[in-house]
Amino acid sequence: METRTLGRTGRKVSVVGLGAWQIGDDWGTVQEGDAQDVVRSALAAGITFIDTADVYGNGRSERIIGSVVDDPDVFVATKMGRRVEQRPENYNSANFRAWTDRSRQLLGVEALDLVQLHCPPDPVFEDDAVFGALDALVADGVVRAYGVSVETCAQALSAIARDGVASVQIILNCFRHKPLDDVLPAAAEAGVGIIARVPLASGLLSGRYDESTTFPQDDHRNFNRFGASFDVGETFAGVPYEVGVEAARELAALVPAGATMAQFALRWIIDQPGVTTVIPGARNADQARANAAAADLAPLSADQRAGVRDVYDRLIRPHVHHRW
Repeated sequence: METRTLGRTGRKVSVVGLGAWQIGDDWGTVQEGDAQDVVRSALAAGITFIDTADVYGNGRSERIIGSVVDDPDVFVATKMGRRVEQRPENYNSANFRAWTDRSRQLLGVEALDLVQLHCPPDPVFEDDAVFGALDALVADGVVRAYGVSVETCAQALSAIARDGVASVQIILNCFRHKPLDDVLPAAAEAGVGIIARVPLASGLLSGRYDESTTFPQDDHRNFNRFGASFDVGETFAGVPYEVGVEAARELAALVPAGATMAQFALRWIIDQPGVTTVIPGARNADQARANAAAADLAPLSADQRAGVRDVYDRLIRPHVHHRW
């Protein structure tokens, strides 16, 4: 699989990674054996980048990854900060030490490849002490690099301006184009990696859902559809469900023969200048292998790219472009 350098980490990672939220929680039940098979299948398919967080199943995702991954060439990124109330004062050196120690133990490593602040509140991005504390973690050897996962383009630009930030994780998909305007060019100029998350808009871009589809009670696509538990942009990329279903139907006409709609959507992200890796999740081994195969597709044609932009401009832009 093609690899790209993940920003200021200097490490090469696969252009398709594995997002490990689904094997933690909030996507319905995934049995532990199935979750381990997801990780093994992703690695066997050439994926060398895994993204998790301490809050995914309150450590379950990290523990499962740690039970499977034993190759130092596999890059495991985690995130911290969402297990406590989202107040700026909670982003401090003592908590960072405790959180990273816990993640190191669960992942079974001496040093974390990358730790990311997990969508912190706005004031955190302007707090020099926060980034000084992160620098200290790197200096002490408990993390090799740090980055920030963000909700908004404004937050991303603030993070990119910080000299120590190695990467920015942001929602980018066929339904979320705003990062293309300023964030990706700024990251490329600064040498900051871009990790594209929510690449399939919580499954809408798989093309498998319609107006009658329902989701389990413990699935965020049910309980967070209107932002009751966390930022609504994390669920269906903030697009109203019925609008997303309609837009996905139109995009299906652009998918080349032999590819799935999900693979087409992932390829669209890979093709964007400045993107380092895209991190689709998977609930089973087959999904992990199919996601990895998106890297084998040819780059999209000019007509396909224009078709995606047309659907975005007509149906999606009014709902999301001004918000994030």
